[in-house]
Amino acid sequence: LDSLQRGYQVMVFVHSRKGTGQTATALAEEATKKGDLERWFLTIGSESNGDAHTRYADKAAKSRNRELSQHFNNGMGIHHAGMLRNDRKMTEQMFSDGAIKVLCCTATLAWGINLPAHTVVIKGTEVYNAEKGCTIDLSILDVMQIFGRAGRPQFDTSGEATLITSHDGLARYLDRLVREVPIESSFIKQLADHLNAEVVSGTVTNIPEATEWLAYTYLYVRMCNNPLAYGVSQDQKEDDPMLRGRCLDLVVEAARRLDDLRMLRYHQESGNLAVASLGRVASHYYIRAESVATFNEMLERNTNPSDADLCYLICCAYEFENVKVRNEELDEMDSLKKKACPLVVKAPVEEFSGKCCVLLQAFISNARVTSFTLISDTNYIASNAGRVARALFEICLKSGKSAASVKLLRLAKSIDKRVWWFHSPLRQFPGEVQGNVFNALESRKIGAEFGYNSYDAALSLLDMLPQEVGQLCHWKRGGTKVQRLVKMLPRVEISCNVQPVTSSILRFRVHLQPLFDWNGRWHGGAQGFWIWVEDSGSVDGRVYHHEYVLFSRRTHPEPMDLEMNIPAFDPLPAQYFIRIVSDSWVGCETVLPVSFKHILVPARKMPFTDLLDLTPLPITALNEKKFEQLYSSKFETFNPIQTQLFHVLYHTDTPVLLGAPTGSGKTIVAELTLLRMKRNQPKSKCVYIAPLKSLARERLKEWRSRFGSPPFNWSVLELSGDTHHDSRALNKADVLVCTPEKWDLITRGWRGTTDDISNTSPASNGKRFVKEVGLLIIDEIHLLGESRGSVLEALVSRTRFISQCVQQEKMSVKNDNSNAVDGSAAEMTRIIGLSTALANPTDLADWMGINVKGAGTSKGLYNFRPSVRPIPMEVHIQGFPGRHYCPRMATMNKPCYAAIKEHSPTQPVIIFVSSRRQTRLTALGLISYAAGDLNPRVFLGCDDEYIEALAATIMDASLRHTLTFGIGLHHAGLSSKDRDTVERLFLNGEIKVLVATATLAWGVNLPAHLVIVKGTEYFDAKTSRYVDYPVTDVLQMMGRAGRPQFDTEGIACIMVAEDKKNFYKKFLYDPFPVESCLADRMEENFNAEVAIGTINSVSESVGYLTWTYFARRVKMNPSYYGAKSGNDEDVDAFFLEEVKRIMTRLEEHGCVKLNREDIDWGISSTVLGRATSNFYLNFRTPLQMRSSMREIRQYISQRLESTNIKKEQNTNAGQGGMAQSAKKDSFWLPKNIESEAVSRILLALSWVAEFDEHPVRHNEEELNASLSDSLPWGPGPKDALTSFARRQENYSQDDHQDVMADPHTKCFLLIQAYLVRAKLPISDYINDTKSVMDQIPRILAAMQYVTLGDAHSSGSLDVFCLLAKVRQVLDRRSMVDEDPLNQIPFMPKDGARRLKSRGTESIGELCRMGRSDATKLLRGVLNTREKDSNGGSSLNIALNFLDMIPLISMERPLVTCEADKVTGKSTGYLKFDLLLEGSRRTQKRRRKETDNGKGIPGTNFMVALGCPVGRCLLANKTVHFSAADSEQGIKKNMELKFDWNMANAGGGNDGGHIILRILCEDIKGIDIESLIPLR
Repeated sequence: LDSLQRGYQVMVFVHSRKGTGQTATALAEEATKKGDLERWFLTIGSESNGDAHTRYADKAAKSRNRELSQHFNNGMGIHHAGMLRNDRKMTEQMFSDGAIKVLCCTATLAWGINLPAHTVVIKGTEVYNAEKGCTIDLSILDVMQIFGRAGRPQFDTSGEATLITSHDGLARYLDRLVREVPIESSFIKQLADHLNAEVVSGTVTNIPEATEWLAYTYLYVRMCNNPLAYGVSQDQKEDDPMLRGRCLDLVVEAARRLDDLRMLRYHQESGNLAVASLGRVASHYYIRAESVATFNEMLERNTNPSDADLCYLICCAYEFENVKVRNEELDEMDSLKKKACPLVVKAPVEEFSGKCCVLLQAFISNARVTSFTLISDTNYIASNAGRVARALFEICLKSGKSAASVKLLRLAKSIDKRVWWFHSPLRQFPGEVQGNVFNALESRKIGAEFGYNSYDAALSLLDMLPQEVGQLCHWKRGGTKVQRLVKMLPRVEISCNVQPVTSSILRFRVHLQPLFDWNGRWHGGAQGFWIWVEDSGSVDGRVYHHEYVLFSRRTHPEPMDLEMNIPAFDPLPAQYFIRIVSDSWVGCETVLPVSFKHILVPARKMPFTDLLDLTPLPITALNEKKFEQLYSSKFETFNPIQTQLFHVLYHTDTPVLLGAPTGSGKTIVAELTLLRMKRNQPKSKCVYIAPLKSLARERLKEWRSRFGSPPFNWSVLELSGDTHHDSRALNKADVLVCTPEKWDLITRGWRGTTDDISNTSPASNGKRFVKEVGLLIIDEIHLLGESRGSVLEALVSRTRFISQCVQQEKMSVKNDNSNAVDGSAAEMTRIIGLSTALANPTDLADWMGINVKGAGTSKGLYNFRPSVRPIPMEVHIQGFPGRHYCPRMATMNKPCYAAIKEHSPTQPVIIFVSSRRQTRLTALGLISYAAGDLNPRVFLGCDDEYIEALAATIMDASLRHTLTFGIGLHHAGLSSKDRDTVERLFLNGEIKVLVATATLAWGVNLPAHLVIVKGTEYFDAKTSRYVDYPVTDVLQMMGRAGRPQFDTEGIACIMVAEDKKNFYKKFLYDPFPVESCLADRMEENFNAEVAIGTINSVSESVGYLTWTYFARRVKMNPSYYGAKSGNDEDVDAFFLEEVKRIMTRLEEHGCVKLNREDIDWGISSTVLGRATSNFYLNFRTPLQMRSSMREIRQYISQRLESTNIKKEQNTNAGQGGMAQSAKKDSFWLPKNIESEAVSRILLALSWVAEFDEHPVRHNEEELNASLSDSLPWGPGPKDALTSFARRQENYSQDDHQDVMADPHTKCFLLIQAYLVRAKLPISDYINDTKSVMDQIPRILAAMQYVTLGDAHSSGSLDVFCLLAKVRQVLDRRSMVDEDPLNQIPFMPKDGARRLKSRGTESIGELCRMGRSDATKLLRGVLNTREKDSNGGSSLNIALNFLDMIPLISMERPLVTCEADKVTGKSTGYLKFDLLLEGSRRTQKRRRKETDNGKGIPGTNFMVALGCPVGRCLLANKTVHFSAADSEQGIKKNMELKFDWNMANAGGGNDGGHIILRILCEDIKGIDIESLIPLR
C-alpha cells in the first residue's frame, strides 16, 4: 500500500498458480475493508492511467479467464503458466501500460518476462518439490532474480524488495543475501542420459574417454572446489586431488546402469562402450533413462499390447510424472473420460498416468477443456506424447515387433494431426470439408476396432460418380471436391517379385508406385513412408526388414524400386506381408500379402575346392628362359593356388574357372595361359576383358611394360570407349585389353556386313581378327550378376558360338587332308574366368564349356574358399546409426581415426568412400582429429619442405591442402598428373593415408596394411537414392589389404549402417549365387544377334538362349526368373514366351520385322535394328532419333516457307547456267535457321535413352537453372522439349513442369557449356560433361545412319548437311553463327573483324596466303606474347593450325544417265575429281599438326547430292583423307549414283540442276557447294 500511495506499481510473487488468484482476492478484500481499493488500486478515472484502463476494459471482459476480468476490475492482475498465452500476454501489456497497479504472479515471470516494477514482494519461501514429495526453501538464485525485477535501470531510478519468510528462514536468507553463494551442479542427476548421448554421437567410445569428458563439465569444477557436496570425503580429496577416481566411479556407475537398461553395451574388461539401438532412440528423442526402464518392463510383460495398452505405456513415461492430479479437476476428468476417450483408460484418473491418458485422448478428439490447469497440462502432454510415441515406435520396429509398431505409429500420427486413425482421413484437410460430411462418412463406424478400413472406405469414393458421392456425404455440390481431396491422400501401390537366392534368403524386388495427386500445400516438398516386411506366424508378428523411403515432389509420380534380402525358414511359411505406412498422414497405409505357394527354394550347395598341401613350384617349371625372366625379380616359387592349377593352365587348353579371394595371384594365373597360347599358337590373339576402364588401363600399363618390350615385343593394345585403332593395328596385335562393351560391339561384326553405311560404325572394326582369338580372359567374371553382367554374358556366349563356327571351318579344311578332329580342337578359343569365391560355380563352369560331370572332380573348375588367402586378414565390422547418409558418414570420421591409431599407426592405410566430396570431408576430418592430438602431421612420411614444394605443383586445391598433412585423395575428378603424384607418394610411403573412391579397388594396385570401407552405400542416379554396393565390390576393396608382394598381414574395417551390420556379418564370406542379368538387356542382345544374322526365327532365338548363362540359371532357380519349374517343358515354354515378348517389343520400336504368318515367326532386321546393333544403342533410341529428325526436317521446311526462301531459290534455279558459286546463288540455309536447327539436333541428341540415367544430384536442378540463364539456348524450345519428353517411357504431364531436374535437360546444358566454354558451377559437372561428350560422336553417327533411311524425303538434304555442321560445331567448340576465323587459336574477340578490315574475308583466303604474308597479318592481330601450356608461341600455333586445314576443290563434273531396259528405271551418275591440296608446312614442322601439338590421323569430308526443289538427298558418301594424303596432296575420282527420275522432278527449270555439297567434319568455313546442270 505504501508503494501504491507513492504512485508505484507492485509485483507480488507466489509459488503456485492457484496462489496468484488467492493472493489477489485477499488483497482486494483487505483493501475493500479499509476503503483503499478505489483510491489506490483502481486506475479508472485517474489522470495518468485512466486511458490505459479504458483501452483494456473490453479485452478483459471478453477473456475466457473469469479470474483475469474479475481482478482487472480491482486494478490487479494475475500471471502464471496455466493461463492461455493470449491472456498472459494481455496481462503483461496491461501492467506495462499502467492499466493495473498490482500483479500477482509465479516465480517463472522473474526469469521469462522483462516487466518494470518499483516494488516486488516475495510471499513465502516454501516451495513444493515433486521429486522429494515435501516443501523446500526457495532457491537463493530465484530470490536474487525476483529482486532483480525491482527498480530496473531502464525504467526506474530506485527499487524496493520485500521478502516474507518464516522466522527460521530469516537468518538463512539474510546471510545468503549478504554473502555470495556458489552455484552447484545438478548434472549428476542425469549423468546416465548425458553419457548415453555422448556415446551415441561418437564423442565417447570407452571409459577413459568418458572420464576425460566428465572433466570438461561444470560438475567436475564444483567437485574439485566443494567435494563434500558431492559425496567426496576429505581423505579422498587428499588421496586424489584431481578426483579422477571419483569421475571414474561416476561414469562406470552410469555405464552399468545404461548397460542394464540395454541402452549401450559396456564391456567391463576392455572398458569399451558400444552404441545400442535403444540408447540411440532415447538420445534422438530425448527420452530419460527412467522412461526406458519403464518401457522395457512393460513391453516384456505384455508381448501383444492393444491400442489402449500402448496409450497407457506412453503416459507412464517418466516425462509425465510431474503432472499432478488436483481434486478440483476430477469432475471434469470423469466427464472427459466418458465423452472423449474411445480407448480404454488403463489407470485411474487419480494417478498421473490415468490423467495423462484421459487428457491425451481428449486432445486427439479435439474435446473442449474448460479448466485452465487442465488446459496447461493438456498442452504439456500433447507436446511430449508425440515424441515419446515416435521413440516407442522405433524401439518396437527395431526389435521386430510388427503389431506394436504399426499401432504406435498410428497413435503418434494421431497425436500430431489430432485425428483418430479410425476416423475419416479427410479430417486432415481442415477447412475444406463441412462437418456433416464427416458425420455421414463415419456413421457406419463404431470404434477403433475398424482399424484402417476408414482409409479403404475413403478410397472407395473414387469408384462412384461425383453426384453419388455428394448424396452419400449429404453435400450435393461437394462430390467433386471430396473426390479431389481423396485423390490427394498419400497412396502407394505395392507389387513384389520374389526371387529365391539361396535356401535361406529370398530377394524381394518391390515396386512402389505413388497413386496420389501432389499438392504443395498439403504435401510440401517430400512425403515419407515406412515400409517393412512382416510375417503373421507369431502372436505379435515379426519384422524381417524395414526402411524409410521418401517420395519427392521433384520426381513425382515416378515409381521407386527396392531390393530386400529377407530370411527364409524351413519349412517356408505360406506368406509374408509387405506393409507401407505414411509417416505423417493418419490412416494411410497399405498391406500386400506375398504368397510363397509357387516358390521353389534352391538346394543348398557350396562346392568348394580343397587347397592341396603341395610343394610350391619354382618358376623354372616354365621351361623357357624368357618366361622365367618375367617373374625372377618378383618371386622364386608360385603360390599354393598357382601351383595347384599350374598343369591345367600351362600344359592343357582346358577352359578354366578360378574362384579365389582377392590377392590370391589370379593375374599370374591369367599370364600362364597367355604364355601357353603364344608358345603353341604364336599367331593367335589374347583378349583380356576388364570390367572397368581403370582396371583395363592398369593391366595395359603392366603388360605393355612386360610383354611389349624385349624379349617378347608383343603388341598390346587397349580397346575402350576412349581409344580408336585402325584394322591394320588390330590385326597385328597380340594382346587386346578391352572393356566388355567394346568387345561386345566388335564381335558383333565378326561375320562382316554388306550394309553400305556400316563402315561408319565401330562394329565394322571386327571381322577377320575376331576369328583369330585363341584366348579370352575374363577378369572378375562374378560381375556377371551385376548391372553390366548382361554384356559379359552376351560376349562369352557369342565367343563360344564363333569358336564353334571356326572349329567347323577348320574341321572341313582338315578333313580334306584326312586330319583328325583333335587338331581342330586346339584352334577353339580357350576361355579363362577369374572370380572371387562363388556359391554356384558349377553353372558358371558349364556355361563356359567346362565339363562339370562329376562336379567335385571336374577338370578346369577351381572354387576355393574365401578363407584360402595367401595373406591372412583380420576383419572388423562396425555399425553406425542415422537414417541420412551424410550425417552418418560424418560420425564415421572419429572411428576411422581410432582404427588407424589402433591397427596401422605407421603403415599405409586406404580409406574407401563413395564420392569425391566424401574424400575431401574424410581427409579434413582426419586432419582435425590429428590436430586434436597435437600431432597434425602424424601421417606424413617425409620432410615438410619436400611435401610443401611438391604440393605447390598440384592442381586440385583440396589435394594440395591434404597432402601437406600426409593424406592423399584419389578420384576420377583429379588430373592424371595429380593422380600419378598421389600414387607415387603413397607407394613410396611419403604419405600414409589415401582416401579414395571405390573405383580404386578395381583400378590401381596399391599396397595397404589397413583398409577401411567407410560406408557401403553410393548414390544411384537411376533411383535418386543411396543403394548398397554389391558384396563383391566390398570384397574387392578389402582385397587391397595385405597384398602378397607388399605385406605379411592385412586388416579390414567395414563401416556400415547399423541395420546392415548383421547382413555383412553373415554374407561377407557366405557368397550369393551369381544370377544372370541378361533379362535386363534382352532386347539389345536379341537385336544384335538378329542384325548379324545369328537369329532368323523364334526357334533360333530359343536356341540362342540355350547358349547363355541365363538358360542354366532358369533351370536351377526357376522362381527367381519367373518360370513355373525347372523341368524341360516349363523351361521351353518360358523361353518361348520370353522370346515372343522381346521380339514384339523390338517390333514396336522398329528394330525387327516379324512374319507372323510363318509358324516359326520369321525375323528380319531393319535399319533401326542395325543402328541399335552397330552403334551399341538402347533399343528405344533409333526410333526416338527418327521421330526427332523428322520433326526437325518439318521445322526447317516451315521456316523456309515462312520466309519465302524456297520461292526465291526456285526462281534462281530456273535461270539455268553452269555451276555457280555459293556466294552468288546459294542454297545453304540462312544462318538463323541453321543455328536453330543445330540447337534442335543437339537437343535431340540429349533426349535419347542413353542419357536416361545421367546423374542429377540433390539440388542440382537449381544449379541447372542458374547455368541455363548463361547459355545461348537454355533448356531448349518448349515445343521440342514437350515432343521429346512425350516419347519417354512412363511420361506424365507433370514431367515437363520441373524440366531442370530432368537428366536430358542437364545433358543439353552441359553440351552448350562445352561449346561456349562456360564456367561450370561445381567440379562434378566437369566429369559429367566428359561422360556426355564421350558418347556424342557415337550417337551422332547413329543419328546420321538413321537419317539416311529417310533420304528421299523432302528436306533430307538440309538435315544430312546439318549433321556435318553439328560435327564442326562440336569439334571446334564454335557456335554456328560464329565467324570461322575465330577458330584460329589465340584469336581475340575482335580478331575476325580486324582481319576483315585488312582485306581477309574467309579462313580459306588466309590459308592460301604465303606463310610470310600470313605471319605479318596475324602478328598485327594476335597477342604474340601468349603461350600455351607447353610453352609454344601463340603465333606459331596459329600458323601451324592454318597449315593443317585441308583445302579441297572440285573439278570436271560430268552427269550421265543409264536406263535399265528391263525395269525401265533410269540411274544417274555424277563423276568429278576431288582435289586435296598438299601440305603447306615445312619438313621441320610436319609433325606439329594442331593447336595442341598432337597429330590428326586424317580428315573426313561428307559429300551430299540433292535437289533444289524439295531439297531431297539423292546420294551421299564419306571421303577420308589420311595424314599421308594431307602431306602430299591427292586427287580422288568420285562417282555418285542417284535416282534420275527423282533428280529431274526436283531439278527445277532450264533442264534441271542438282546441288553438290562437300562438307568438312572438322573445320568450319571451307565447305563448298555447286549447282550442276543435269543436261
